[in-house]
Amino acid sequence: MKKFLLTAIAATVAVGPIAVTTAEAQTRQTTVVRERPNGTVVTRTTTRTNGYRNWRTGQRFDRRYARDYRRVNDWRGYRLAAPGRGQYWARSGRDAVLVRPNGTIVSVRTRVF
Repeated sequence: MKKFLLTAIAATVAVGPIAVTTAEAQTRQTTVVRERPNGTVVTRTTTRTNGYRNWRTGQRFDRRYARDYRRVNDWRGYRLAAPGRGQYWARSGRDAVLVRPNGTIVSVRTRVF
């Protein structure tokens, strides 16, 4: 019984850091601490995710941040509305994003693909 218990504890200790590193791989947090000449300490924490975005209407669409980016030519087959003049449907992961020629997002349809 002791051997089994010690083996189980050793396994959890060994697997613990691996599980933490996969969670940390999704987000990265950086803390910058600066001390100003007048004695004030400024702490700034920035959190970065994996780079993919959840798109919202009015945002700028940048295909570098889109997962599995493709232009959708068969918009009728996916039951999407007809794009206006100069607009196009783009695929970002499982979402369809309607983009204006200047790069702003007109509409977002989630879980289309």
